[in-house]
Amino acid sequence: MRTSAATPQTARRTVLGLLRARPAVRRQARPEDRGEASANPSTRPGDDPPINPFRDHDPAPGRRHAPAVPDPSSSGGPSGHEEDRGASAREILRLAVPALGALIAEPLFLLADSAIVGHLGAAQLAGLGTAGTALATLVNVCVFLAYGTTAQVARLLGAGDRRGALARGVDGIYLAAALGLLLAVVGTVFAPRIVALLGATPAAAPYAVTYLRVSCLGLPAMLAVLAATGLLRGLQDTRTPLLVAAVAAVANTALNWTLVYPAGLGIAGSALGTVLVQGAMAAAYCAAVARAARAHDVPLRPDRAAIRASLGANAALLARTVALRIYLLAAVWTAGSYGTVALAAHTIATNLWLTLALALDALAIAAQALVGRDLGAGHRARVRATVRRMVRWGIGFGVLTGLALWAARPLYVPLFTPDPAVRAALMPVLALAAVLQLPAAAVFVLDGVLIGAGDAVYLAWAALACTGVFLGGLAVLRAVDPPHLAAGVVGGSGSGSALTGLWCVIGVFTLARWVALALRERRDAWMRTGAAT
Repeated sequence: MRTSAATPQTARRTVLGLLRARPAVRRQARPEDRGEASANPSTRPGDDPPINPFRDHDPAPGRRHAPAVPDPSSSGGPSGHEEDRGASAREILRLAVPALGALIAEPLFLLADSAIVGHLGAAQLAGLGTAGTALATLVNVCVFLAYGTTAQVARLLGAGDRRGALARGVDGIYLAAALGLLLAVVGTVFAPRIVALLGATPAAAPYAVTYLRVSCLGLPAMLAVLAATGLLRGLQDTRTPLLVAAVAAVANTALNWTLVYPAGLGIAGSALGTVLVQGAMAAAYCAAVARAARAHDVPLRPDRAAIRASLGANAALLARTVALRIYLLAAVWTAGSYGTVALAAHTIATNLWLTLALALDALAIAAQALVGRDLGAGHRARVRATVRRMVRWGIGFGVLTGLALWAARPLYVPLFTPDPAVRAALMPVLALAAVLQLPAAAVFVLDGVLIGAGDAVYLAWAALACTGVFLGGLAVLRAVDPPHLAAGVVGGSGSGSALTGLWCVIGVFTLARWVALALRERRDAWMRTGAAT
């Protein structure tokens, strides 16, 4: 990377760093004992500010970032007390809070579309729901583009290779755009079949096809935004994605309303507005990344070999994500097989579950960035301490959300449904969901830790195995409580008890994932240090 001449600020930071290092000098700790390339305390993890790609200069003038020289056989990282404490609470919150804001802003796109399209009529709204389900499934499957890029970029950043970190992010954006172009062609051609598979009614199907085909035009930009977001997270910057997502959510609402009503484009206008906003987001990210790349002498042309390697590295994350998506879809299908009451109650419980998961997902994103960076720098002891702190935070948050979910049910349940049968089926499910908040919190955090460590192969096998356990549990449930009986035929146990059984199976799935991830975290196999995973 480029460096500039020393400044008074640099000298002051060096003096302060030496003052902080006095205890380490008294212990006569050697750099090689800490797995560091230099005894200069100014290279401690966490000192460097995040790269802001919206600036075209070096974020820390005069600072050299020497690559760490970790010892893979060592069981610990730096011996200093500060490193042993792991990432500070301030450092975790600096990443997690903006990430939470960005995660909350993203669903506002679909909510705004629903509010605007809903005034066109029931058929248009139902069409939007069907097409939105297809697009949401696609985005959830392709989230590996963000997760994989975050882990790779953070590791290279920790190893001191900022130029390589930016290059990896540029390759990720090219991969995302190419994949988005391929999916756009497939989605446009097969939109009628996709809508039919999702069970759209004859009245809603034409609107669903129109919305899906127009939305497919924005898939390259949508996936490029995912990869660019992963790049920024890996560079320890979650504020920029929050800013972009918040501005885009406001612009999307205004533009969609204008295209739907004054312009008279109907549901196609809603889709077109979202496509234009996604294109603007991708353009803003790409321009910012291009400035940062030029500042660090990173070529902007695609590296085909690196893109192929990135695709191979992300294949395991894709398998993990697909397995988890199968679990969600199988749960919805099973609830639907037990009747309308069971499906309605399951929908409410699932929406509450996923809403509470946003905060845990933000913590997992912080774990990805911090763990990847510190493993890249070779600071294994710091990673261990960070993981312990974040797991404690996650479990504590899970306890709080579980208590709130159960205690506040008289307040929010009436807002979702006035149907006594749905409420009756929902109550035992909410009790289970409240109890499961604790293991679910640990699962989210540990999943983020292992993603940040680049342990994607293990995550893929664990997800496939746990999904297998879940599908086996569903088979047992359907054998004990057949859907045609539980839906109300004579001899059935009722849809409410069947739904409770379904959530018991979800509980088994959650506990299985907790065990699989906790056993992995207790070992050292995932703690591979250095720039390469």
